[in-house]
Amino acid sequence: MKNLSLPLIFFLALMSCSKKIPDPGPHDLIFDDLASTWDEAIPLGNGMLGALVWKKDNNLRISLDRADLWDLRPMRNIDFSEISYEWVYKNWENDTYEVVQEKLDIPYNERPAPTKIPAGALEFNIDSLGETEYVRLYVNNAVCEVKWQNGTVLRIFLDATEQAGWFLFDNLPASLTPVLVPPAYTRDETAGEKNIESETNLTALGYDEGSIEKGNNRVTYIQNGWGGFEYTIDLKWKSGKNQLTGCWSISSEFPGWENDETETRTVDIAYNKGFMHSFADHSSWWDEYWEKSAISIPDTILEKQWYLEMYKFGSAARSNTPPIPLQGVWTADNGRLPPWKGDFHHDLNTQLSYWPSYSSNHVDIERGFVDWLWKYKPVFEKYTRGYFHSDGLNVPGVTTLTGEPMGGWIQYSMGPTVSAWLAHHFYLHWQYTMDREFLEERAYPWISAVAKHFDNITVRGEDGKMKLPISSSPEINDNRREAWFGQTTNFDLALIRWTYFKASELARCLGRNEEARQWESRLSEWPDFAIDRNTGLMIAPGHHLEESHRHFSHLMAWHPLGLLDVSNGPADKEVIEKTLDNLQKTGSDWWTGYSFSWLGNLYARAGKGDEAANSLKIFATAFCLPNSFHVNGDQSGKGYSRFIYRPFTLEGNFAFASGLQEMLLQSHSGEIIIFPAVPGEWENISYNKLRTVGAFLVSAVMEEGVTTMVEIISGAGGKCRLRNPFGNDFETGKEGITTSASGLLEFDTSPGEKIILRMKKD
Repeated sequence: MKNLSLPLIFFLALMSCSKKIPDPGPHDLIFDDLASTWDEAIPLGNGMLGALVWKKDNNLRISLDRADLWDLRPMRNIDFSEISYEWVYKNWENDTYEVVQEKLDIPYNERPAPTKIPAGALEFNIDSLGETEYVRLYVNNAVCEVKWQNGTVLRIFLDATEQAGWFLFDNLPASLTPVLVPPAYTRDETAGEKNIESETNLTALGYDEGSIEKGNNRVTYIQNGWGGFEYTIDLKWKSGKNQLTGCWSISSEFPGWENDETETRTVDIAYNKGFMHSFADHSSWWDEYWEKSAISIPDTILEKQWYLEMYKFGSAARSNTPPIPLQGVWTADNGRLPPWKGDFHHDLNTQLSYWPSYSSNHVDIERGFVDWLWKYKPVFEKYTRGYFHSDGLNVPGVTTLTGEPMGGWIQYSMGPTVSAWLAHHFYLHWQYTMDREFLEERAYPWISAVAKHFDNITVRGEDGKMKLPISSSPEINDNRREAWFGQTTNFDLALIRWTYFKASELARCLGRNEEARQWESRLSEWPDFAIDRNTGLMIAPGHHLEESHRHFSHLMAWHPLGLLDVSNGPADKEVIEKTLDNLQKTGSDWWTGYSFSWLGNLYARAGKGDEAANSLKIFATAFCLPNSFHVNGDQSGKGYSRFIYRPFTLEGNFAFASGLQEMLLQSHSGEIIIFPAVPGEWENISYNKLRTVGAFLVSAVMEEGVTTMVEIISGAGGKCRLRNPFGNDFETGKEGITTSASGLLEFDTSPGEKIILRMKKD
């Protein structure tokens, strides 16, 4: 890697995507044959529509999905005239906690809805095509290609710019007709291995059979759901010259929703536009997406996994679609409800899913997450008044598409601090964009409303400090009575302390100094974290982490919140070291895949590159299926975890990407650190346009173990603080750079300014 210049030609050559089909790249998925199960299928998506390409029986199957296909019937047991946070506390205190479990925990599993639902599928009888030569996902331009040994080729994509999907068969030896297959709402198709998290058949929803209207090379399927919900799949195709070309779309409507164009109009517009013109627009979107950021590292397994994660992120998220739920736009196609109903879990899953968006420079599509939260803020406020009797803001830990509570393990599905972890994303969006309007109209209003909620629900303990009446730490002690603690857990305490701290910080940014002083006063009334001198961060005062557990909720103060950090000095560093030692001591017996992804982030924050890389490699090789889907359990047979099941969820995938980015670049402490946690054997590394706090885009090159170049583009102006990676031997055209005794380079920037620093050549 010699004589590299900016822009990094290496990256542009790698990531540039011509309009040809296909556009192969080193990170593509390539298989000898179509997958035989839905969860190993080739995934395609555009944030609203999703598709899975696989083989069922003798048919090539394209499983169809749309992000807002939901059965939204309410959970009847969630009645705020009968239940409340205080009611839960009294039953816990009186040792009658089974009443709470029967009322709030059990119905989540007993009742089929509310739930995410699948759309249907397209099938093609491919018996006549013979043996498959290969199946390939072209990551550069999001195309699935299947080639048979007889020369027939199929290409499928979901248009990144329109709500339409396309398929094109070339070199067909005989005519082929697509078949639209409805979901098994009225028939039992659950033969075969069961997924322990989704044993409920779709028939439990009680839907009537949908209608299918057939025309000339056209099929329309209409399915009615609960409460006036309806969705439609429209498919249109044409045959000729040994080809079959088709286009489909899915629309949905529910009373009170604002509806877009109907699927019929969408399909007609796309169909008239044509496959190649649609692909050109689609490919241009993916060109722009991949130009946002790129990495090159010497570990091919981790590099490929990162590109696959960012591919899935670009497929599952948009600024104008619902946020990423447990399975994104790839709802299970096995005749059952999806694992955990495919819902929005806010006790970890949605939060981890958006971790990589910030430093990967995809804050534009991350905006869809915080905008969805803001859209349903009135729903959350109603819930907060009803359940907590608080005028502030909290969010149910498990929600439907429209933000309504779904119940489940009540400690987490209706936990008192959920909105604070979500507030972290409002804060990160502000920090990584420096969008003043967002700060004024979204970030500070959300965070201050959460702080007011804490004012309303907390009490003063015997030691004179504030506390929660009862507190939990996801998912310690599962949903047992013992999952509630009489003292505030480190999980809840971290979120509460962080909220007051950031409310004060943002108030001062806005010149609201009196409000800032009020938040600082509130913060001073809370205790310090429970820390053991031998094992580091505890679960709660008097409660150590003594056994393996999948959820590192007690570590929130360290990561992701950054209240404790190695940059704070020796005391914090010692706590972090001992905490990591204790995690290793308790072991990974009861970890899931996201545990290893999160651990990679933790090691990176601690500056431990070898350990971070090892954790992420275990995730990639043991907890992912061949198509890169994270399936919670250990699939390797190597004993990394006693969980060996395979319910598919996405948060582990996206936390992996975040962990690798943390190894390459950090800025959470207020200074930019280049290559903060890379393994010693990684000598040649580079990345392009990763984003930092302060809205700086950073590119960097390491050659033979030495950082040789850093480029910084200032998005919003302001002071840049860079930990000097060069020593005294660097050159730059930038004037006014000061160097502190600790090696911190500081300089003012203007919006759009580019600063290049290079190692001096001998």
